[in-house]
Amino acid sequence: MRPNEATWDRVLRVILGIVLLALKFTGAVTGTVGLLALIFGLIFLITGLIGFCPLYSIFGFSTKKE
Repeated sequence: MRPNEATWDRVLRVILGIVLLALKFTGAVTGTVGLLALIFGLIFLITGLIGFCPLYSIFGFSTKKE
């Protein structure tokens, strides 16, 4: 698992993940939208923290300079 996210990409993902999770856990979004916020929030947070995006890998894409 080679990192394929640049620093700016990782920071953006972590911030977006935190915002989505905060929306879910404060009750600002509920139901289906709340579930989607939870799922995508976790995905963005985890991929941002580890620096690897499986979809980037599948499509041969990377924001990290070699």
